[in-house]
Amino acid sequence: MDLSAQDLVAEAKREVPAISCTDYLALRAKGEPHTLIDVREQDEWGAGHIEGAIHIPRGLLEFKIPESIPDKQTPIIVQCATGGRSALCGQTLLKMGYTNIRNLEGGYTEYRTVSQR
Repeated sequence: MDLSAQDLVAEAKREVPAISCTDYLALRAKGEPHTLIDVREQDEWGAGHIEGAIHIPRGLLEFKIPESIPDKQTPIIVQCATGGRSALCGQTLLKMGYTNIRNLEGGYTEYRTVSQR
């Protein structure tokens, strides 16, 4: 059975709970504890990112996450440009034993739009 990238992302999105950008902004405003991980590439990060995010590119996630976030109960929100790569990362984190993972729907692209309203 051959799966496309879109199939893999769709599967990951079914497994990883989502949080809308509006709900994320409300969570931040309330000061709810969480860690935001931006999994985009360095050039994307350098062009702009969400304040307070930790940058761990997708290709380094499995290697960097244990030192960055050793507590597997930590509320983590993963974010990329539009939500596909971060869904795959969220799925990986679940496989690694992290238990409180959410994917930022629409990613940085949607966040920029919603946060400027």
